[in-house]
Amino acid sequence: MSDTSHRAHSQGPSSGETAWPEGWLTSPYGVGVGRYIDPAFARLEHERLWMRVWQVAARLDEIPGIGDYTTYEIGDQSFLLVRVEAFTVKAYYNACPHRGTALAEGCGHFGRGRIMCPFHGWRWHLDGRVQFVLERQEFRGGQLRDSDVALKEVKVALFAGFVFINPDPHAQPFDEFIAPVRGLIEDLAIGEMHHRWWKSLPVPANWKVAQEAFHEAFHVPTTHPQLEKSGAQVVAGERGDAEFTHRYVQYEVFPHGHGRFFGGDKTPMAGHVNDLQGDLLDAMTARLNLLVDGLDAQVLKEDVDVLQGLRGKPIPEGSSLGAEFAKALFAQAAAQKRPMPKPTREVLSQWGGEVFIFPNVMILPFAGNAMIYRARPNGFDPDRCTFEILSTRTLPEDVKPQRATLQRVTDPTDPEQVRLIPRQDVGNIPRVQRGLHARGMHQVWLAANQEKVILGMHRELDRYLRSDSGAAG
Repeated sequence: MSDTSHRAHSQGPSSGETAWPEGWLTSPYGVGVGRYIDPAFARLEHERLWMRVWQVAARLDEIPGIGDYTTYEIGDQSFLLVRVEAFTVKAYYNACPHRGTALAEGCGHFGRGRIMCPFHGWRWHLDGRVQFVLERQEFRGGQLRDSDVALKEVKVALFAGFVFINPDPHAQPFDEFIAPVRGLIEDLAIGEMHHRWWKSLPVPANWKVAQEAFHEAFHVPTTHPQLEKSGAQVVAGERGDAEFTHRYVQYEVFPHGHGRFFGGDKTPMAGHVNDLQGDLLDAMTARLNLLVDGLDAQVLKEDVDVLQGLRGKPIPEGSSLGAEFAKALFAQAAAQKRPMPKPTREVLSQWGGEVFIFPNVMILPFAGNAMIYRARPNGFDPDRCTFEILSTRTLPEDVKPQRATLQRVTDPTDPEQVRLIPRQDVGNIPRVQRGLHARGMHQVWLAANQEKVILGMHRELDRYLRSDSGAAG
């Protein structure tokens, strides 16, 4: 499509609004590269998206006990999240009202039920009420009110084991925001899952570039050839066609920017193996072991052990290996008294797919396990982001969850720090970012079906960025 045609089809500014640069525009076929590389666009995102949208600031496992705290950074803002009571979490701007000192760094525990400024010793109760002000008589002419120096709260919502915050006092109600994916996430038992490991990777790319690598499945034959050998041969020109897994994947875009994709019966988890040669159980085991070795998050070794337990057992008439595998997984979990997803066809079809929570969280579930991705801008630099990978799992009732601790990856190419599959993905992301700076690159082309979740995310982003007051609702 020519530049002229692109302008004709681009989503223009709303009435009375200053026209956006062409590189910021969203069209029916793609998006302008300025959305990824322009510092002014990154600043606009900070003010109109991150300061207005419901966003995952933590998992509850980061603050399991009363008095536990963690911090969350976005742009130039820092927020302090505190477990106030067993079922109450509050979030504050991470700043002392006296001189602005950050009240905490990283994560830890506030002893004696109080928050204390490390500079002058001012103190607050965990719920933000003032407890002590040194030389109080010297402030505001001796008339300092508690409300003047109470900690400044931001909105909080707890859902599915996540702590969501929203800095906008006029924010869209959380229940309205999450409604399109609430049932799906609840049925997957994400809220019953607990910390296994959590890694943070510095990535030299825009946060959207990082997350868009995981919003579609048709990169697999090229990026992960070990997962789809026949497809890799097609893209390499070594054969004419193959049973591409991504052709079976279904994509959905929901209101408020959320989305998902799923493979249904055509996934290894459901007992489907492309180009099957030999025994199905052996082929399925080999395929799942690639995920165990390459991720250690979505499918785990103990899941494959359950599959191996089916060896030599007949498949009942009307059933399949995939169905028997699912039954065995649920039976083992029941014996362990371990929570599991809802055993419906729709929920089982989501195993191996993705649920996207706008603006930046991706959940990749399996049988009581989930790998979770989160991408965040690094300050206001459009060419830098922080990419996080979380491994979570439901636990038997007699196992106490461990507190989530962050591992900071210093070298994303190091196989000792990052497993093969995310190394392959993260290897692409900086190359995309470099290419977006090419002067001959004006827009990103998006596939109508395979990349519809990406386009849906950008359209919702536009709703926030083009709203100059209040939340996008």
